[in-house]
Order: sequence, then structure tokens, then C-alpha cells
Amino acid sequence: MPEFATIDPRLCPLCQQSNQCANEIERETGIKQPPCWCTTATFDSALLERIPPEARNMACVCARCAAPII
Repeated sequence: MPEFATIDPRLCPLCQQSNQCANEIERETGIKQPPCWCTTATFDSALLERIPPEARNMACVCARCAAPII
């Protein structure tokens, strides 16, 4: 797993791409956003365990990384 100097809450802690977190967009811009996609998503424990400990509860996983593997 890569090491991160700082956690950017706008980036997925797994792939480092934009996580499109509506909560973070609203915090950053001050513009009201609709509920984030993650509020209705289910994250399995295997996915959550892949998040580096220092990034847990600091940055959202993106929809692509959170999508179940079919």
C-alpha cells in the first residue's frame, strides 16, 4: 500500500482519484450539495480493511473502488 504524507479528503484513499464526495465539495465550496452517493451505499468489511489506517475516517472511498466486483 502506498504511503501518504497527508490525507486529502477529496481523494479516494485506495486509488488516489477524486472521490466526488458531496460532503467535501459542499465544505470546500460552500454550495449546498445533494446527499452524497455514499449515504445509501453498503461497504463490505473487506473493502474497509483495505483502507490504510491513517486514512480511515479521513477520506471517502470513490464509487469505482466501492463497486462490488462481479
